[in-house]
Amino acid sequence: MKKTLLTALLLAWLVPGMIRGGNNLQEKDYVAYLFTYFTGNRMAEESIHFAVSLDGYTYRALNGNKPVLDSRLISSTGGVRDPHILRAEDGRTFYMVVTDMVSGNGWSSNRAMVLLKSTDLVNWTHSVINIQKRYKGQGNLRRVWAPQTIFDREAGKYMVYWSMLHEGGPDIIYYAYANDDFTDLVGDPKPLFLPKDKKPCIDGDIVFKDGVYHLFYKTEGHGDGIKVATTRSLTSGQWTESPDYKQQTPEAVEGAGTFKLIGQDKYILMYDVYKKGAYQFTETTDLQHFKVVDHAVDMDFHPRHGTVIPITRDELIRLTDKWGKPEGLGEIPNNPVLPGFHADPEVLYSRQTGKYYIYSTSDGYAGWGGWYFTAYSSDDLRTWQPEGTVLDLRSPQVSWANGNAWAPAMEEKLIDGKYKYFFYYSGNPTDNSGKQIGVAVGDSPVGPFKDLGHPIVTESPAGHGQQIDVDVFTDPASGKSYLYWGNGYMAGAELNDDMVSVKTETITELTPRGGTLKTYAYREAPYVFFYRGRYYFMWSVDDTGSPNYHVVYGTSDSPLGPIQVAKDPIVTIQDPAQEIYGPAHNSVVRNPQTGEWFIVYHRINKDYLPKEKGPGFHREVCIDRLEFNDDGTIRRVKLTK
Repeated sequence: MKKTLLTALLLAWLVPGMIRGGNNLQEKDYVAYLFTYFTGNRMAEESIHFAVSLDGYTYRALNGNKPVLDSRLISSTGGVRDPHILRAEDGRTFYMVVTDMVSGNGWSSNRAMVLLKSTDLVNWTHSVINIQKRYKGQGNLRRVWAPQTIFDREAGKYMVYWSMLHEGGPDIIYYAYANDDFTDLVGDPKPLFLPKDKKPCIDGDIVFKDGVYHLFYKTEGHGDGIKVATTRSLTSGQWTESPDYKQQTPEAVEGAGTFKLIGQDKYILMYDVYKKGAYQFTETTDLQHFKVVDHAVDMDFHPRHGTVIPITRDELIRLTDKWGKPEGLGEIPNNPVLPGFHADPEVLYSRQTGKYYIYSTSDGYAGWGGWYFTAYSSDDLRTWQPEGTVLDLRSPQVSWANGNAWAPAMEEKLIDGKYKYFFYYSGNPTDNSGKQIGVAVGDSPVGPFKDLGHPIVTESPAGHGQQIDVDVFTDPASGKSYLYWGNGYMAGAELNDDMVSVKTETITELTPRGGTLKTYAYREAPYVFFYRGRYYFMWSVDDTGSPNYHVVYGTSDSPLGPIQVAKDPIVTIQDPAQEIYGPAHNSVVRNPQTGEWFIVYHRINKDYLPKEKGPGFHREVCIDRLEFNDDGTIRRVKLTK
């Protein structure tokens, strides 16, 4: 048994994606909103529609306001209503539940709901759950309405809750847990909520805030409005009911949908004013008091009972690639390109796979304390897919280091007819003798990687500074490979043919002399590439926590210098007007199909700029175009949000 456990742990360290596979999303990664809804009571309108918004108020329908899924293919009745969408705890999976119903058959005609699952918001699997057929003792069931899903933190499971009406009784909100595949329910349905007055309730919508679950529900057939009840434990049966109605209109309403505005402490409570064919938005900060904001809302469609979730840049691109970018949506943000916090990005175009890869320092840890490296892949430099952890310095994968996994570099080499991948990085040695540079080798851009077992650079040729910020470059003119590194100094050396050792006799100090913190004074992060017969050297100026952290460059006739600093050396620099700070520590890649060049760099997230928030601990990866003048000089990069 111990041997089996040890094997499993080793596999977890060695196989990409088996660890660090949780939700890496931060609220700052959300850039837009997805609204899913249906449009009316005719069978053709009882279907799932999508709309998107950049601000939470102005929505534009996707697919020309036509359905994004065919109700006839996913339901037992031919129609679906009341779509509710939820992002799973892993950040990458989406669950959608809908009422399986055609209202033309009667308001008490349906017995089923549909469970749907997706990992891309475009392609969905589905399963129909007919409560009457699925469970015994449901012969007097009359209707199943408006299912929703929430993660029950106590149970560690996804709860599906919906209202049911049995003959002779009121509509009651029931629940059951979904199975791991989100294709079925586990266990018998149990009552979740019924008001103390025992009167009907439908259209439950649960929001978790500050340790409290807030259940918004409609008082069906008596008041026809929205009330709220709260609890700290979903299945405890202990609910505190607010006596007042929360809608801000005298008209009958239903279908409460609540969502948080990105980067704000405000929530939107929206609902269907169904007898008037209208939708109303209200704002709140405490989920108790609401004000109408209809004046700020603009839609090019008329929704019925739907829900809204925040989405990332990649998800917005995926949706608009599939169903077209609607007119009037606005510009889709270009950066950052990776979710969560990352720094010191290394970009690779792999000839073997035809894909791009980004490797980076894992950020968000105080004192730059990240201890592992992850990889992301892309077909187009626009959207990026996580490939998992490629190297972990606190695992059996690396024996000589225990943390401070900083600033990786990657090289793809064709050796004896096979592609090999050499992953260089700096780490903190177990004896705490100062940062050193190691290398791990694999047969794929995402590993698994086998570490050499010892560092290959341990000392500074300049007599000062840290052995960090490694870069690797293969000279297209000679085929030789070179290693560069250094904080406080820049060093370079030729690598031996094995790519895992340095020709010590070639070690050269290359530090560009002169400059100031406002211009080109060398700090760290050397990066070398070849363009039109010249060797371009880039480096970063100032401290990584400074808004002034920026990239400059020079050129040389040789991979080992000397370096001639450019007359106008600045490549990237902060743009306070766009709230872009500290854009530096970069790498460069050329699109082999188009010949376009791109610079990949990190910047300080604007919300973590103040010193008390640890500047330099919360950085994010961005990509912009790198352009040259006719004489080969580099134009200053136009940084984009």
